[in-house]
Amino acid sequence: RFEDIPLDWTDFRLVFRQTADVLRRFDALDAADYQTLQAMSRDGNALRALVVGWFNATAAPGAKAGTPTGRGGASGEALDQVLALAMRPFLERCANVMQQRGDLVGWTHGHCPLCGGEPEFGVLTSVGARVLICGRCTTRWGFDATACPFCGNDDRARLPSFSSADGLYRLYACDACRRYLKAYDARQGGRPVMLAVDSVATLPLDAAAIQRGYQG
Repeated sequence: RFEDIPLDWTDFRLVFRQTADVLRRFDALDAADYQTLQAMSRDGNALRALVVGWFNATAAPGAKAGTPTGRGGASGEALDQVLALAMRPFLERCANVMQQRGDLVGWTHGHCPLCGGEPEFGVLTSVGARVLICGRCTTRWGFDATACPFCGNDDRARLPSFSSADGLYRLYACDACRRYLKAYDARQGGRPVMLAVDSVATLPLDAAAIQRGYQG
C-alpha cells in the first residue's frame, strides 16, 4: 500500500525536480512539460495527489475511484516517466526489505508481486529460466519463458524473439498485444544483470522493435 512507503516528501520533491532536470538536459522532456513538472514540484499537495493516484492505479486498482489521477497539465507520458524514475529509489528500498521477508517462488503473474508494476527488463539465467525485473521497484520474480508477461499469450507462433549481434541480449515480442520485453542472457554475459547499464546498451533493440510496430 502507498501508505506503507516511508516517503519523505521534501526528499521526494527534490528527486522529482532533479529527475526532470536530467531528462530535459538530454531532450527527453519538451520545454512545456518540463516547466509544468517544475511547477508541480513546488505545490506539495497537488504533487502528493498525483503520486498517490499514479501508484494506486497499478498497485491497488480498487482504490482508483477515490484517488485523484489528474496530470496537472503535463502529458501522461512525461509525468509517468518522471514519477517512475523519481519513485524508484524509495520503492526499491521497500522492495529490498520485503523480499527478505517473503518467498516469491509461487508468484506466477506478469506484474510485480510487491508494487504491481510491469516488468521493465528480463534475465535469462544459467539454466534458461526467465526472471522479470519490475520497472518501478526492481523486484525480481520468475516467469514462464514461453509466455507474454503483458497479456499471457503462450502461442509460440505469435511470440517472435530477436537477439543482439553478440547474443548478449534478447528481445521477446508478442503478436497478440504488440508489446515487447528485453532481456539479458546471463549464459552469454558471465556477470549479473546491471539494469541501468543494460537498459541503455539495448537501445538498438528498442529501435528494431518499434520499427516492427511493437511497444515497450
